[in-house]
Amino acid sequence: LIGISHDKRINSDKLSILKAGLDDCYTFPIDWESLAERIHFLGKYKSQFNKVLSKEEKLKEYRIPPAKRFFDIVVATLTLLVLSPILFLIGLLIKLESRGPVIYKSKRVGTGYDTFDFLKFRSMYPDADKRLQELKHLNKYSNNGSGSDDVFLKLENDPRITGIGKFIRKTSLDELPQLFNVLKGDMSIVGNRPLPLYEAQLMTRDQWANRFLAPAGITGLWQVAKGGKDNLSVEERVGLDVKYARESSMWLDLQIMWKTLPAMIQKGE
Repeated sequence: LIGISHDKRINSDKLSILKAGLDDCYTFPIDWESLAERIHFLGKYKSQFNKVLSKEEKLKEYRIPPAKRFFDIVVATLTLLVLSPILFLIGLLIKLESRGPVIYKSKRVGTGYDTFDFLKFRSMYPDADKRLQELKHLNKYSNNGSGSDDVFLKLENDPRITGIGKFIRKTSLDELPQLFNVLKGDMSIVGNRPLPLYEAQLMTRDQWANRFLAPAGITGLWQVAKGGKDNLSVEERVGLDVKYARESSMWLDLQIMWKTLPAMIQKGE
């Protein structure tokens, strides 16, 4: 809706009028050419704006269902209790091999684009982040060889990885601290992997953004893909994320968890 008035005082209160629901307002004398352009613009693009707004509202409103949340807390607590000796041993080996913290924290984007501190056992040397730019050309997901506009980033034979880091990455043991993220409510046991900030910022396609309409998870559909997750293209990974967002259920979560352990064993071989 566009409002037109003879009262020039409308300009001083334009913000409150727009907040009330008008798309724009004008006072006489009117620049009819500008008005026509504005009407054409609104007619062509307003519906798209509404779709974006409704999508953002859905993203902000999403909450993990109570049954899934209860399941996450039980599984995370029991797993941490059972594996506590292994957690201690890994932490000790990391500390003995190189300087730096045992736990690596990084900002990740999860459910509804919420940002949180993502926890992993440190598997790299302390200067790893500083060396990332100079090594982007090694990205196995690179489209153009430069690594400048790639969505996902994984380096071939990454020289930043420590000795113990290679082992805990190969066996996925570096992921265990994420159980604390689950207890905090940042993540779920099953969901879509939370993305680093630079990767999330490249998720500009509408269909790709839908992957954030699901919980952030430790394991998910593409981690248990038949062909192996390392053989999936970017489009295939995002496609599986969107599929999970649309079809997520406790039954699907149980199926994914059942397939996760064999996938980890196969990865470690």
